[in-house]
Amino acid sequence: MINEGQTEPPKLLTIGGSDSGGAAGIQADLKTWTALAVYGMSVITAVTAQNSVEVAAVQYLPPDLVTAQIDAVLSDYGAQAVKTGFIGQADLVEAISNRLRQYQPTHVVIDPVLVNHQHLPMFPPNVIEAYRSRLLPVADLITPNWPEALLLSYLPTATLPDEDNISEVTDRLHALGARHVLITGTRRNGFVCDAYSDGAQQHQLLALWIETANSHGNGDTLSAAICAYLAQGHPMLDAVRKAQKFTAAALQAARLWHLGKGHGPLSHFS
Repeated sequence: MINEGQTEPPKLLTIGGSDSGGAAGIQADLKTWTALAVYGMSVITAVTAQNSVEVAAVQYLPPDLVTAQIDAVLSDYGAQAVKTGFIGQADLVEAISNRLRQYQPTHVVIDPVLVNHQHLPMFPPNVIEAYRSRLLPVADLITPNWPEALLLSYLPTATLPDEDNISEVTDRLHALGARHVLITGTRRNGFVCDAYSDGAQQHQLLALWIETANSHGNGDTLSAAICAYLAQGHPMLDAVRKAQKFTAAALQAARLWHLGKGHGPLSHFS
């Protein structure tokens, strides 16, 4: 029961693709936000037919329908924070960027979903360029994995991460407009390392590597959790650290699940 006068939750909007298997995309975002007691809203960019094994089909929504969803939500509810996930088409990136500039939410987290599980680019170069020119300049935080960070930075995708390379990549992403950068998921001696930069300082955020097949949606979960903690008033680095812990707990709790035949979901309510 909700008590009269109870404080309203922060309002957050996710803009991304729908995962019919429930592991990633807007489904992962909304589960994360429910677990963290914030109010989640969604704008769907694409409907996918997918499970733990494959993405069998994708249907993109037209830009005017995506912008109509954004207008419907932000003109009425508003949002303290917005995150983007799977977009996949340059005209959709453009449309979303235009609306983010119009409504100017307090926090914008860009999770650039650009590579597949084999770390190969999923989209043509005009999509990457649209991210560089249109979304990075409005991003409070961008959360690419290493291959995505290389794509956005005009560097060869075979480049291996080391301290110098990571610094170069974060500098390039800042130069493209991102105010804060979090490069996620590089491996280091049994740890996972997320490299965070605010443009002045860089932090290597280490966590134990969790060996599991159930990691589908971990990037969505991390960026959604950061978005939630920002909306709750936490400073950026604090929000990143707390989201890293939340995601690790969700991975650990689902470590031995066998919900499907392939890469399964996280347990957001651990």
